[in-house]
Amino acid sequence: MNATSSLSTFLTSGLNTFATKDPWSDEILALWLPIAAYWVYSTFWHFVMKFEIPYFEQYRIHTLGDMEKRNKVSLPRVLSMVALQQIIQVVLGILVLHPIDPVSNAIEQENALRWWTGLFLSGTHRLGLSHSLAKMVYWIVIPAIQFVSGMIIMDAHQYFFHRLFHVNKFLYKHVHSHHHRLYVPYAFGALYNHPVEGFLLDSVGATIAMELTRMSPRLTVVFFTFSTLKTVDDHCGYALPWDPLQFLFGNNVQYHDIHHQAFGIKRNFSQPFFTFWDKLLGTEMSIKEAEKRGAFKNKKSK
Repeated sequence: MNATSSLSTFLTSGLNTFATKDPWSDEILALWLPIAAYWVYSTFWHFVMKFEIPYFEQYRIHTLGDMEKRNKVSLPRVLSMVALQQIIQVVLGILVLHPIDPVSNAIEQENALRWWTGLFLSGTHRLGLSHSLAKMVYWIVIPAIQFVSGMIIMDAHQYFFHRLFHVNKFLYKHVHSHHHRLYVPYAFGALYNHPVEGFLLDSVGATIAMELTRMSPRLTVVFFTFSTLKTVDDHCGYALPWDPLQFLFGNNVQYHDIHHQAFGIKRNFSQPFFTFWDKLLGTEMSIKEAEKRGAFKNKKSK
């Protein structure tokens, strides 16, 4: 049996296995919920953009006319490329997200809680308190550490690959330039990439973060979905003062919009959460500096 046949057999087996699983189980949710989040959240911003709702228009970074004139790719092309990337994403998910045996999972959780309870019991000598502390550590503290660590790992992965795609002329011309056909970003364009870039930056980056931090299937669902929503929000085109995905992160819609402009294309490589790699390696352009160049001056569409 050759390599192609082996891969085909493996994928077919994986598809059959996942097809028989509960679509609401954690490992299956990790496959489809981030995709659903992309389409729902992007559709919301698409209608906000098209209907030019006055309240939102005051926070719009670029006009509708700017988007239509400056962007070099059509919406149907964007959507088709995103769909292709998501198919690849699902295939990768089938390869790395193995179905979980609920009995084994329950035993593992029980053993972990027993271990933590014993650890705290040696210090508190109170079984009830020790068990409560064990549950807090196991269900809250450890997942929080894994989640933040995953964000940091994904940021490092995306920064260096993203910068490489700009520095290397071949990679920029044949791969990354696809995404930069959007001089005026919008929500649906958040995942518009060349398939190679979508695989290396988004799919592989998220998978590495999940594997290195040993996230549970349930936490993986949350992490993948949150990352997708954050990426869409970074491309939505509206600088909203009340949006937690914007005011809680320095790397937000305005920060990333700078990177899509001619004056900032060699700056602000960080994505999707933090900005510390740009700060450390001298590739940051602040929002204030961009404003001095005339960016973010809202004008009503005509």
